[in-house]
Amino acid sequence: MRPITALSAVIAVVLCTMPIVANAQDASEKEIERYREMISDPMSNPGFLAVDRGEQLWAEKRGTKNVSLESCDLGLDAGKLEGAFAQLPRYFKDADRVMDLEQRLLWCMQNIQGLDTKDVVARRFSGPGKPSDMEDLVAFIANKSTGMKIEPQLSHPKEQEMAAVGEELFHRRGGVMDFSCSTCHGAEGKRIRLQALPYLAGPSKDAQVTMASWPTYRVSQSALRTFQHRLWDCYRQQRWPAPEYGSDGITALTLYLNKIAAGGELAVPSIKR
Repeated sequence: MRPITALSAVIAVVLCTMPIVANAQDASEKEIERYREMISDPMSNPGFLAVDRGEQLWAEKRGTKNVSLESCDLGLDAGKLEGAFAQLPRYFKDADRVMDLEQRLLWCMQNIQGLDTKDVVARRFSGPGKPSDMEDLVAFIANKSTGMKIEPQLSHPKEQEMAAVGEELFHRRGGVMDFSCSTCHGAEGKRIRLQALPYLAGPSKDAQVTMASWPTYRVSQSALRTFQHRLWDCYRQQRWPAPEYGSDGITALTLYLNKIAAGGELAVPSIKR
């Protein structure tokens, strides 16, 4: 009989404990899912308070022109909100740009209301004692597309170009850690600690569920967060330079991700850990 070497002993221990680790991960996932179900009811989701605030902001007259945002065209005609979020980002002829919701709202504030948006941008992400008009407006508008399917707009050449740029950015490595989006989301079955990481490198159920759940209320942050914040935080964690708010790069990434998530049914604002 061959003696058991130190290496073979370690391998044996690892092989024996793998089922235990897998079972523990499965149990953790089930508990996390049970927690999400418990707080999924709108009456348990503080994100709907942001929806109410956003509705008031949408109708509030502001800026040098003293008008509301109700004449803002989000792609389906002036003031029409039902289904608009499901088709963003998209090309807008009046701006000659592909815009996501937050870019478009800034454009409407500046051009329709005559509003100085410096303060809005400064409060783009809420914090203690610092409410965010943008988060509230996004929650209100996005909620109008709940139950509708993600429908990426790719007929205009600039939309096609933006989606291609987004795919390139998804795989572009950089920063001090040489990370890319695909480092975490380029293969199935990845996780960070107890958190499962969705596969986003191609069309998948993961992509549909992920993109259909933003904006969301983050329990850990006690705040409603938009997808702009999600991507900003991803770049921060990758140790990349922080992307500029409302940048075309973020819009390109969003359009690419919506492209692979086409058909996902929106349920927003959702609620996450």
